[in-house]
Amino acid sequence: MSLKSANNRTAIAQAAEVDTQPVGRARVKAVKKAAAAPAKKKPLTAAAAPALADKNPATAAPVVVRRARSNRRSEQTIANILAATENIVLESGAERISILDVCRAADVSRGTFYRYFASQDELLDAFSRHKRERFHVALAEAVESYQDPDERFAALVRYLDHYLEHGRARRLLIVAPEYALGFFKRIFHDSVVRFQDVLGMVFDAWETRLGVKLDRELVCELLIRYVLSEQLVPGDADRKTLPRRIARMVESLTAGASPRARR
Repeated sequence: MSLKSANNRTAIAQAAEVDTQPVGRARVKAVKKAAAAPAKKKPLTAAAAPALADKNPATAAPVVVRRARSNRRSEQTIANILAATENIVLESGAERISILDVCRAADVSRGTFYRYFASQDELLDAFSRHKRERFHVALAEAVESYQDPDERFAALVRYLDHYLEHGRARRLLIVAPEYALGFFKRIFHDSVVRFQDVLGMVFDAWETRLGVKLDRELVCELLIRYVLSEQLVPGDADRKTLPRRIARMVESLTAGASPRARR
C-alpha cells in the first residue's frame, strides 16, 4: 500500500468518526461561532474613567474651563471698552469720540475692538444699554432688602437722591446734549416698568390705606419725569422733602375718586 493511499484512508476514518459523534461536531461549530463573534466591551468602571479622561486631552471638562475663562476675559474686555467710552464721552462729547481713542484708553488693539463692536454707532448703542442696565440693577439692589412698604419707598427716594447728587447724567447732558436726550428717551419707558416692579408692595399698601385703585403707571411716570427735570433744571427745594411731596401728590390723585372707586 502506498503512502498516499494510507493517508486517504486515515482521513476517511477520521471523517467517519466525526460524523458518528454529533456532540463533538456541535462543539466544533460552537467554538467557531464564538471565535467569529466580536468581543463584548466591558462597561467602564468609575475607577477607570479618570484614567481614560487623563489620556484624552479633548475631554469636556477642560473645554468648559477654557470657555469659562474665555468668557470672563471677554466680559472684562467689554467692560474696559465701555468704561473708556464713558470717560471719553464725558470729557469731549459723543460726537468727537473715535475708535482709536477708545482703544488707547482701554488698552486694546483695533482688532480686539472690532471683535465686539462693528462700528462707533454700535459702541454708543451698547454704552446706552450698559448705563440703563446699571441704573436699574443698582435700584433693585438698593430696595430689595426692605420688605416694609414705607421703608422700601424711602430707600427708593434715597437712591434717586444719591443718583441726582453723584450721578454723571447731568455732565452727559452738558457735554453731549443730543446723545443725553436720546439716552433719556430710551430709558424712560423701561424705567416706568421697572419702577412698578420694585414698588409693587408699596402700591399695594397705599391702595389698602386709601381704599382706591391707583394708576401705578402714572405715579411711576411722574417719578421718572421728576428725575429728568432735576437733570435739566435742578430744584431749589430740599430733596429730603421728596417723600412727603410724593405722598401729597398721591393723595391729590385719589382726592377726586368716586365713592365706588374707593370701595
